[in-house]
Amino acid sequence: MSKVRKLRNTVQEFSLPLIFGVIVGLIIANIDEHLYHELVHFTPLGEGAELLGHKITLHFLINDIFMVLFFGIAAKEITESVLPGGALNPPSKAINPLLGTLGGVLGPIAFFFIFASMFLSDGIDNVSGAITTAITPGTVVDYSSPEIVFRGWGIPTATDIALAWLVAKIVFGATHPAVNFLLLLAVADDAIGLGIIAIFYPDPNHPAAPAWLGLVALGMIVAYAFRRMNVQKWTPYIFVGGFLSWLGLLEAHLHPALALVPIVPFLPGPERDLGLYAEAEEDEDDHGHGHGHSHSPLEEFEHQLKTFVDFGLFFFAFANAGVKLDSVGMITWVILAALLVGKTVGIFIFAWGGSLIGFPLPEGMKVKHLIVAGVVAGLGLTVALFVTGEAYPGQGLAAELQGPAKMGAVFSAGAGLLAIIMGKILKVHQKDDA
Repeated sequence: MSKVRKLRNTVQEFSLPLIFGVIVGLIIANIDEHLYHELVHFTPLGEGAELLGHKITLHFLINDIFMVLFFGIAAKEITESVLPGGALNPPSKAINPLLGTLGGVLGPIAFFFIFASMFLSDGIDNVSGAITTAITPGTVVDYSSPEIVFRGWGIPTATDIALAWLVAKIVFGATHPAVNFLLLLAVADDAIGLGIIAIFYPDPNHPAAPAWLGLVALGMIVAYAFRRMNVQKWTPYIFVGGFLSWLGLLEAHLHPALALVPIVPFLPGPERDLGLYAEAEEDEDDHGHGHGHSHSPLEEFEHQLKTFVDFGLFFFAFANAGVKLDSVGMITWVILAALLVGKTVGIFIFAWGGSLIGFPLPEGMKVKHLIVAGVVAGLGLTVALFVTGEAYPGQGLAAELQGPAKMGAVFSAGAGLLAIIMGKILKVHQKDDA
């Protein structure tokens, strides 16, 4: 393997573009906030360039187009897990991780409302329609209802797949069953997070137009037709079926980043029962070819786009994480606590409870592994940042909350360090268990 490929693989393995994007965004936003916003809302095609009524800014290209591929690859992981030999096949193998997923979603929601009610209610005074909030000290916002604060309940529900996987391998060891448990949980609760965005956070300035969802259905029909015709290239599924789905969601005023979620499951997957999947995993070629192995369209979709997506996460993190550090407020700590406490408690109660009623944890996982896995799941960085922009958009109190809420998502990266420390104390690494 060449030095360049080794370096690239290391950069991808440790999610360095995502991490650097957060750091660079924070630095520029705190040095020159005006410059940061100029960069994020830069119009590469010219000031008047629009697409279907949407101004073509860097932010639009990243959040509404690039993130389609990111969530498409997440959908690929879910799709592959239900195929023969996958972690969700047969279904009995998936029950405990899915119970953990349920706890990892409901727990943060419950704790968000608990913490928000405890710590935010005293900082909101509704006097003649003016709300004075301690969330951003000294700010007086004219807003009709303080309930807008509670729109943030969806922010702590999802887990950052890339960082959680990285931290899990460091904490438990690369082949420990807790790693697969956590990866399945992260993929599943991110899928739920996508649904939360679509259902609960539509664009308030553009009411939903569900008739356009017919294009999403048409995209699925087209993808199904390609599969029936045994089309063995991923590109027609994505660029025809995926485009129709994206257009339908955009015109329906739902988030178009979800466009590939209903399309990717139609891509023909690997013949795991013939051992081809195992061989494919050993293939290190840039585009998924080499050693004479044949890859399915589902695998090719990931192999040919993953490098682009992994490095592109720098721009996503940069465009979404650039908030001023002095915007930290009570909502920051509410979201951080909901992620750390809610995830850990929710996952533990549901997964351990499942083991008590006949749905055991994966072989090799004990209570201490489950607790540390819950802490790792508190890494909500990527999707939490994404949801924050949808939960607190627009003007007034919602806009004032966005910065502090994003800081809660950024600070959740500390869950990784906490998990590493706890892992050392509880001796959860494979070498320590041996």
